[in-house]
Amino acid sequence: MNISDFDYDLPRELIAQRPVNPRDSSRLLVVNRATGTLHHDVFRNIVRYLPEAALMVVNNSRVIPARLLGIKERSGGEVELFLLRHHQGRVYEAMLRPLRRIRDEEPLVFPGGLKARLIDRSRRLVEFDRDDVAAFLEKTGHIPLPPYIAREDDEADRKDYQTVYAKHNGSVAAPTAGLHFTRPLISELKRAGHTFAEVTLHVNYGTFKPVEAQDVVSHPMHSEDYHIRPAALKLIRQASDSSRPVIAVGTTSCRVLESYARYASVRGDTRLFLYPGERFHIVNGLITNFHLPRSTLFMLVCALGGLELIRHAYEEAVRNKYRFYSYGDAMLIL
Repeated sequence: MNISDFDYDLPRELIAQRPVNPRDSSRLLVVNRATGTLHHDVFRNIVRYLPEAALMVVNNSRVIPARLLGIKERSGGEVELFLLRHHQGRVYEAMLRPLRRIRDEEPLVFPGGLKARLIDRSRRLVEFDRDDVAAFLEKTGHIPLPPYIAREDDEADRKDYQTVYAKHNGSVAAPTAGLHFTRPLISELKRAGHTFAEVTLHVNYGTFKPVEAQDVVSHPMHSEDYHIRPAALKLIRQASDSSRPVIAVGTTSCRVLESYARYASVRGDTRLFLYPGERFHIVNGLITNFHLPRSTLFMLVCALGGLELIRHAYEEAVRNKYRFYSYGDAMLIL
């Protein structure tokens, strides 16, 4: 399967730089796989299209303010740490800029007096001088907006770039399909007979890594930590036993469900790569944003919706000037 199959043209002005307000006023493109038809609406009307008594599976991971801006203690030169994953104790895996100008063990100083040092250059590991790093991040860290949002983060992003049900710290990018939900909309969906189950997958920066292999099957998929807690597992099993439709809210929730189906594990580190030709064992439908070309996220959407239908849907979205990527509009695939 050639990487060129997953290319499409996107005018730069369609890349959303800010979310709409309120969240559920974003546009919604409904894709019906059975009929091959497309329908335009707004997200707050999604209840009109969902199958009866669906189980909606959401990712409750919370984005951490993972960017730290500081200086080198000795020279005063500016540095940036982008924390990717907690390793152990006070040690984190991170991206460092400018890495070539940061010496091993050199003290790096951040607002509030937090200090770090590079202890393993090959693995990009840094060690902080105290245990309460998470508390410092909440006070002085920056929200890690994706690289295609061409501005610095601000106070509004601390709320806008989180889902309303975010609970468990660990992501460096938002599970963006969930950004369209408001608490009143969730209440409306529950009154209509739909059920919500929460799973956790901590999104890491690998989600933005483009597929470079000509044959996409050769792509080395990034790994992400996931967890299905007992209450959610019970709902997922009940839905499966009663043949209730399961709608994954986002590609992250989809990966959790399909990882569980394949590995029979409720907790772990998944490298599951879903591309056209892969079979879905649990997921019947998907709520998702519009993704980057040549990305594993776009390939997952094509795997569920079918390559030709999804390419047609993206062309329709571009023609109708939908807003793309993290702060953009939504698609419902049924």
